[in-house]
Amino acid sequence: MRGAQTELHCTFPVIDLRAQYNKLRNEIAEAIAQVLENGHFILGPNVVALENQIAEFCKVPVTAGVASGTDALILALRAAGVKPGDEVIVPAFTFIATADAVSILGATPVFADIDLQTFTIDGDHAETLITERTVAIIPVHLYGHPANMDQIRQLAARHHLTVIEDCAQALGASWRGTPVAGIGDFGCLSFFPTKNLGCYGDGGMLVARDRAVAERLRMLRAHGSKKKYVSDFLGMNSRLDELQAAILRVKLPHLSEWNAARRRIAALYGSALGDLDQLVLPVEEPEATHVYHQFTIRVQARDCVKKALLEAGVDSVVYYPVPLHLQPMYAYLAYKPGSLPQAERACAEALSLPMFPEMTESDVGHVAECVREVLSLTR
Repeated sequence: MRGAQTELHCTFPVIDLRAQYNKLRNEIAEAIAQVLENGHFILGPNVVALENQIAEFCKVPVTAGVASGTDALILALRAAGVKPGDEVIVPAFTFIATADAVSILGATPVFADIDLQTFTIDGDHAETLITERTVAIIPVHLYGHPANMDQIRQLAARHHLTVIEDCAQALGASWRGTPVAGIGDFGCLSFFPTKNLGCYGDGGMLVARDRAVAERLRMLRAHGSKKKYVSDFLGMNSRLDELQAAILRVKLPHLSEWNAARRRIAALYGSALGDLDQLVLPVEEPEATHVYHQFTIRVQARDCVKKALLEAGVDSVVYYPVPLHLQPMYAYLAYKPGSLPQAERACAEALSLPMFPEMTESDVGHVAECVREVLSLTR
């Protein structure tokens, strides 16, 4: 069994990054050595090559490597012209970066409830929140399941909104056969180490469908500059590191295989746990291709279940325990508990089980058996 050895027992981890690294260590070492020997560390040939490869993978014409997924969101909002006083609709159940990217620009995040089955934004509720100040909407493809992009694009067209896809957890997922990141106006990718395609530090990429914005995106990430020491407008320093790009180029050819493995693992979990009425398994909508960044169940007495699983030797993670509208930083917006009930329920019940491509059928069976035993004791 994989995991960190303690004096008492070996705990099965939620993710094991070493398993992936061990298979690729020679290729990764060679890629790093080539960068060091080349001596080109900022916006070098690996960044350019990776941008082209991600563009092909996502079936889009424009990409720009940036320093993180959060920066990708900020720069997409900047490129969309979001300014102080504007409103941007975001789901209440996601990582804080989706909202604080809006706040950093002086705009106001307006929180929408979610579809509890897919953990993604409820488009019907989102549409009721649109005002004359609303300029954009950010659907988050949470846990690897795409949001309903038909609904999002239609409401955006009716109200003239920019659609910025938060694809941090969903590279390789698709909606009606179209890869995420290339469905809205902008797509934002994260290469944080635990992502389906992860580097060994921070990294991200901004994706766009309009070639006309390519130059502006690349200027935005480099102090608003096209010519050295001449800044045409306010930008920022947000460039994907050449070393990280080299590592990602080693990994990218394996991504589809890894995503397929995640889907097989999810199917095994479904077979092993599908008869339990104490939990709700993740779903995959007919129009969607889920890439299972997380395998997230819903279960009552979630915190007790999590504790019991750890005692049984299986780690699990709560993503996310506090909805965005009830975060202390947004107290000034005066949301009250109960105002977005589905998001709040997800925060109380969601529990992510171990999920990484190198898990074996035996691994899944072990985790599932522990879940069954724990639930039998918490009836």
